Amino acid sequence: MTDRLRIADKEFSSRLMVGTGKYRTVEEMVQAVEASGTQIVTVALRRLDLDHPEKRTILDELDWTRYTILPNTAGCKTADEAVTVARLARAMGLSNWIKLEVIPNPTYLLPDPIGTLEAAQRLIAEGFVVLPYIHADPVLAKRLEEIGCATVMPLGSPIGSGQGIHTREELEIIIAEARVPVVVDAGLGAPSDAALAMELGADAVLVNTAIAQAQNPALMAEAFRQGVEAGRKAFLAGRIPRKAYGQPSSPTEGVVGGRRG
Repeated sequence: MTDRLRIADKEFSSRLMVGTGKYRTVEEMVQAVEASGTQIVTVALRRLDLDHPEKRTILDELDWTRYTILPNTAGCKTADEAVTVARLARAMGLSNWIKLEVIPNPTYLLPDPIGTLEAAQRLIAEGFVVLPYIHADPVLAKRLEEIGCATVMPLGSPIGSGQGIHTREELEIIIAEARVPVVVDAGLGAPSDAALAMELGADAVLVNTAIAQAQNPALMAEAFRQGVEAGRKAFLAGRIPRKAYGQPSSPTEGVVGGRRG
């Protein structure tokens, strides 16, 4: 397929983004990232040990020539914290791309819409390419698009829950209205969830926990890769409409025995 994902000034052949947290070992993380076929890998800057630069981190394990490293502001509870982390990522030479997360409550892990919008406005003004994680709120998604965000990233269900897509109706509205890529982020538990998101018309999905905590992360990453590809192809092919009643798949006219009365 020549169908490519375009975000800001970059193009990608893979529509699966993956995270780097929650893996049992670095080796499992590296194997899963490779098996996923991804080209965009997110890294939580606040979870790196920056006080000891001599120690190896996740950043040392990734091949920067193969992947676009997407720093994220995971762990930030306020807009101020998120802006500070984004600035640090750029100062470190990581990227001016930032996955924006502002999550005030560590129990529910739901994004703060007001803090996210505020941080996005400030970061865009400073020249960042902002990819904001949000609840599946069509109004907020459109507002973030209007101020210049490169994508919108609505959740399917809470982070790490593996519940799948509970926000289908809202996602359908966001996808229909968006003029920037829509990336379904959070809550996906199985490749079928990713396939459904893509069938709805999402441009990409981001998966972390469902791969990292699988019994075999590399195999699960491969399965998600295939689910994303299948879902995208189904969307492009155009599914049949749902009907209230069954319809025969074979012709009923001109068959042996004629039509039954």
